[in-house]
Amino acid sequence: MVTGQASSAEMQALAQEFVQFSVDAGVLRFGQFKTKAGRMSPYFFNAGLFDDGAKLSRLAQFYAKALLASEIDFDMIFGPAYKGIPLGAAVAIELSRLGKNVPFAYNRKEVKDHGEGGSLVGAPLQGRVLIVDDVMSAGTAARESIALIQAAGAIPHGIAIALDRQEMATEKQADGSVKDVPHSAVQYVRNTLGMQVCCIAQLSDLLDFLAQHTQSPLGEHLPVVQAYRDRYGV
Repeated sequence: MVTGQASSAEMQALAQEFVQFSVDAGVLRFGQFKTKAGRMSPYFFNAGLFDDGAKLSRLAQFYAKALLASEIDFDMIFGPAYKGIPLGAAVAIELSRLGKNVPFAYNRKEVKDHGEGGSLVGAPLQGRVLIVDDVMSAGTAARESIALIQAAGAIPHGIAIALDRQEMATEKQADGSVKDVPHSAVQYVRNTLGMQVCCIAQLSDLLDFLAQHTQSPLGEHLPVVQAYRDRYGV
């Protein structure tokens, strides 16, 4: 069981192990990928490809270790539809196995008008709520989850994500255009919304990983990923 604040070296080792796991699982890929912001990214992280029991179980272990080491206090977990639902459930199971049993809830995108009704499923939202998701791009999904949690009378306290892309977020302008802003979605959540953020790995960890593999085909991606960070990084 991981308890207390882990050392910087331990967290770096965890991040490197996670990047390797993501590459091996085919979740972290290299090439040319268009992001929601319209940028051509040299890498793509698709948590939906943690698509079997073994991968999801190990992913949950990474989340749980990072969370327990971060010492973020929370009373329950919320998994936003859709990717956050299996992620949040798996993390709740792993935390319970490690001695921290907390309630879990998630939302539907479509409000149900029969049975229990409403858009929320699981434990009642109350206390300090931790949102579990895969990545944050513009922070839009985070704001939607925060609004749901506040509407239920609970406190949106923290967010756990797998990968922090450490790049400038974008804002839609009145004329429909998209403009880069000088902060990342994670920085916005931390500094503007006042919430704590726990991430398993960051783009800087990915760059460190590629730098350690310069003698393999993976190392070929280092210059373009570094150039991408130089252009869009924060």
